[in-house]
Amino acid sequence: MSKLQFDEAICAKCTTYDCLIKCQYMDFDLEKAKEERWKLIKGQNSFVLKDCVTCYACEEYCPYNNHPFYHIVEQQEKFDIHPVPRPLEKAQVAMMEPNHRIEQKKLTEPVINMCVFSMLKSAIRGKLFQDASVIMGRDIFCNLMYLHFARNSTIAERLPKIIDNITTYYLKPNNIKELVCYHDECYGTYTSWAPAFGIEVPFKPVHLFDYLYSKLLELKSDIKPLNLKVAYHRNCSTRLIPETEHFVNDIFSLIGVTRAKREYDYENALCCGAVFEAQQRFELAEKIQDKIVEDLKASGVSHCVYNCPMCFFTLAEKVSKAGIIPVMMSDLCQQALGE
Repeated sequence: MSKLQFDEAICAKCTTYDCLIKCQYMDFDLEKAKEERWKLIKGQNSFVLKDCVTCYACEEYCPYNNHPFYHIVEQQEKFDIHPVPRPLEKAQVAMMEPNHRIEQKKLTEPVINMCVFSMLKSAIRGKLFQDASVIMGRDIFCNLMYLHFARNSTIAERLPKIIDNITTYYLKPNNIKELVCYHDECYGTYTSWAPAFGIEVPFKPVHLFDYLYSKLLELKSDIKPLNLKVAYHRNCSTRLIPETEHFVNDIFSLIGVTRAKREYDYENALCCGAVFEAQQRFELAEKIQDKIVEDLKASGVSHCVYNCPMCFFTLAEKVSKAGIIPVMMSDLCQQALGE
């Protein structure tokens, strides 16, 4: 059985308390942070478990990669705390259960894992994805979204089979060793959550932005600079993989795009609010979304760039009404190639 690799001693020695002090949805002074973190270290109940909005950010804030957020989720489940109402949680867990209909198929590289976002399959087109194969469906769904439901146990139960499905049915029969992850959540599953729980990943996950940057370099002579000032909206899953953040600016530099300076960007990014709505925190969701839109307007951008489909679907209407064009990163790159 997988077990979180969380070291109490590392937390106990840490003097920053960044995992709590930097939280944008709970307020802590230093003394309160010390008190509540000690409770968390010792596996005691804390108001943090109930008030946590599951934004993933403390996983990035930890300077020692000691997995404070995964530990919080473990403790939420231990104390039977449900961030999302139980009926919705139960329905979501059942709805996304593997359907056991996977079959071997012939694939050519690159293999793009679309997870369960079949509605975006048409995005895999043009020069950037020439000869690409696409895989998707519940039998290869990473399940990491259940962090928002305080269900590490569901991920731990399903993920080994998901990894085996990808390997046995798709990669190994085609002698393919790399898997391009369309969504940050999938990449974060294989490079952050799985190692944190001691689960082996036998293939090499490749972040979509890493792939896009490499392809754009190959196609550099075809790029027509867009000369745009844009914003980039970080999704919650990027908190698990901050090492990929540089690819955003690398890509923007190649396609002639300037990333605007904003209050709510980089480490200070805000969630799109979709999870808050699922948690029935509607006032918080509206407040955060209004902050995001006002920040975009103040920055003078023409476009807001997304990688997470859920963030895109959640914010697109409000962003559009503010006179800003919402666009997925891969679509923006294709525009630079004249497609």
